[in-house]
Amino acid sequence: MDTRNKAAIRSSGWRTDLLIGFPDGLLLLLFTTQILHAKSLTVQAFYTIHLLILGIATLLMMIAVFRANRGDEHDDEGLMSKEEKQRLQKLDISQGTIEHIADEMKKDQQQWETTLEEENVQLQKFGLAHALRSTLATGLFFLLGGLIAFVPYLVQENFTTASEVSLSLSIFALLFFAYVKSRITGQHVTRMALRYIMTGGLVILASYLIAIAI
Repeated sequence: MDTRNKAAIRSSGWRTDLLIGFPDGLLLLLFTTQILHAKSLTVQAFYTIHLLILGIATLLMMIAVFRANRGDEHDDEGLMSKEEKQRLQKLDISQGTIEHIADEMKKDQQQWETTLEEENVQLQKFGLAHALRSTLATGLFFLLGGLIAFVPYLVQENFTTASEVSLSLSIFALLFFAYVKSRITGQHVTRMALRYIMTGGLVILASYLIAIAI
């Protein structure tokens, strides 16, 4: 099906691209640098690994954003299609179970539509130029977030010191991002800041535990 004329959730501008790309890039590189900075790697190997991580992750993010802007290929996204129903029947699943699954999918779809209405999410038509701009902008914001966590290691080859600087910059960036996001979305700034501090804390804790384990 041609998705160009189908309304879907698409980027509404640079603010949306910022909210999507920046925190993911920052948290990803914070996670990987905190795991690897104390390992027995040469400086060049550390740089190469993280440049590859940042480059590949940015590319994957851009692909995902373009696909999201393009929209889904099915009009009845979230509902069970005839093809899906036939596949389940071939697996010898009872008709009652199939109907129950279809009913749950329908309820989820209705809940999703209600959520979109409550959050005032606007559905927009597909436009190639808009999709490409959104893809590039999100990729740049993702890259920027990752560089905040990574650049201290490029500046300071004492990775213990660089890790402390990276951690401090990342926490400050998360707090600033929380403030910006609260202004964009109209949510309470304190609640938003606590959410991102907790998220950053969990990322740091996970990286610490993994670093000990490997």
